[in-house]
Amino acid sequence: MNNLLMQVEDQIAVVTINRPKALNALNTETLSEINELFSEIGKRKDIKVVILTGSGEKSFVAGADISEMVNGDAAQGRTFSLLAKEAFSRLEQIPQVVIAAVNGYALGGGCEISMACDIRVASENAIFGQPETSLGIIPGFGGTQRLTRLVGKGRAKELVFTCDKIDAQEAYRIGLANKVVPQAELLDYCKKMAQRIIKNGSLAVSIAKQLIERGADTDLDSALVLEATGFGLTFATNDKKEGMTAFLEKRKANLTDF
Repeated sequence: MNNLLMQVEDQIAVVTINRPKALNALNTETLSEINELFSEIGKRKDIKVVILTGSGEKSFVAGADISEMVNGDAAQGRTFSLLAKEAFSRLEQIPQVVIAAVNGYALGGGCEISMACDIRVASENAIFGQPETSLGIIPGFGGTQRLTRLVGKGRAKELVFTCDKIDAQEAYRIGLANKVVPQAELLDYCKKMAQRIIKNGSLAVSIAKQLIERGADTDLDSALVLEATGFGLTFATNDKKEGMTAFLEKRKANLTDF
């Protein structure tokens, strides 16, 4: 691929958006590659956790590629937004956990792709924001929807309406970032988190991920029925038998289902 790099080691894939001259801005080609790559990752059993980051120290993803959008008409704008919807939804749909390692600018599409990840770990130099209304457009890659779900309507409106940029600590305070770590420790921290996730039942984690995604947009009673169904499904797995037996025998479980 022209704009993405991937390294796989110890069941962890590190995917790097690699357009440093454009501060890793998202264009049509990059969005298509994200969709394609994560579709393939979703089928792989040798990958349990994905860490998504951007190349260089300045930028995670600085936004959508303005040079591509500047002459677009309404139909092209909608098509571009739907392409991002498909690519970002892929991160939510795959069975693997996706951790965003946010280094530097996460603006516009960068903030939006981070929100499609399951967990966001920000370096101390991270800057988040949705500056689209300053360009005469709106967030079109999920910013009006995922941001609201993560931080609430009031804070989402403030960030979108003012175009204010916030640092990592403020992102952590409002719930946009899960953790803030020194820049030099960002990838190592994410890998250690990935290892903690991998030692648990990968199939159970995957089922829990899908239930959280689906349940967040469902009324509580219906969501609890979905949870009961997922809970029942885990009872039919080898991991359930092994995990509970190991607990009773006071030994380390060998959880292999995925």
